[in-house]
Amino acid sequence: MNINLKQVASFTMITAVSFGLGVSIPHASTDLIASGTHPKQTNEQKIDNQIKHMTLNEKIGQLFVTGVSNNKSITKHDIKKYHLGGIILMGNNFVGSKTSFKHRLKSYQHSAKIPLTISTDQEGGTVSRLSANKRISGHNYYLSPQQALHRGGMKKVLSMYRYQAKQLHALGINWDFAPVADVSLHKSSFIYDRTIGKGYVKTSKYIAASVPAIQKQHVAATLKHFPGYGSAADTHTGSAAVSRSLKSFESKDFRPFKAGIKSGVDSVMVTHIILKKIDPHKPASLSKKDIHLLRKDLGFKGVIVSDSLQMQAVGNYARSHHVYRDVAAFKAGNDVLLTSDYKRGIPQLRRAVAKKQVSVKQINASVKRILTMKDKIGLNIH
Repeated sequence: MNINLKQVASFTMITAVSFGLGVSIPHASTDLIASGTHPKQTNEQKIDNQIKHMTLNEKIGQLFVTGVSNNKSITKHDIKKYHLGGIILMGNNFVGSKTSFKHRLKSYQHSAKIPLTISTDQEGGTVSRLSANKRISGHNYYLSPQQALHRGGMKKVLSMYRYQAKQLHALGINWDFAPVADVSLHKSSFIYDRTIGKGYVKTSKYIAASVPAIQKQHVAATLKHFPGYGSAADTHTGSAAVSRSLKSFESKDFRPFKAGIKSGVDSVMVTHIILKKIDPHKPASLSKKDIHLLRKDLGFKGVIVSDSLQMQAVGNYARSHHVYRDVAAFKAGNDVLLTSDYKRGIPQLRRAVAKKQVSVKQINASVKRILTMKDKIGLNIH
């Protein structure tokens, strides 16, 4: 090969002068950089880039997971108009045949610019949405975790979770609000029948094994109800407060949540009980102090979702303190707002941003966690 040294020297001088002046030479880079050596973007970089190109309305919409009616056209319209991040299916939404049900969920996904989380409460036993319509699921009853444990030990429990998660995934449902990580030592308490019915150590082992049983089926699992429901009263119908110390929660109730977090759980649901020794006035779901415990003390980096903000315990607080529940829940640290009031909630949250009561930085952080979870469960969000 013949090399003209004068040309090389001339090119070197021009390059040095050009870089010194901040001028780039397009052809030099293409000649010098080998084809295919550019690093590919990581999923995190893709998500960051996507967030940069989202409008504020699109970002705020991602925070909302809402109940829907069975009017397909209205639901599709609202998913598109409000940029909803997800929907939750209750028992009354399981209508029609298996085929028509799947088609309906697919049509909802097609209406969304960013794929939806489609969630439901499939715990088994008394909280079992798949039991609502045998034509869709093939069953009119699913064992509760306690019943499965009594029939066949943990092997049966894990088999139950795997089977339910496979069914959910096959139908187009990708987020299960289960398993229940609460421990109650009183059989008469509100939450007892939905727990595994054991103490803190055995419940922790149960949670550690149940999370991957669900999530290996490409369905996000959810630990509930942080900080631990215990023997508190039903927050669906009114306020409930507990006087136990933080040390008591740390040594007992937090243990199953720590086990689930260690197992890589995708999300944690925060309940509405009031922890008098931590934040004596606010339900946990509206308390920055309580949610801080989950994010910082337990080190949870995934999606934090509020329990339903339509429940009476939240309504009582919102009315007496003249606050808007969706805004209060987001300010407290929830990433996902489980609410059906999105037509008011989204404008209210946008207004809070305009008034600098809520930062865009916090919204971006929550959207990143949500999109990261969506990406993990196989939703093509890019």
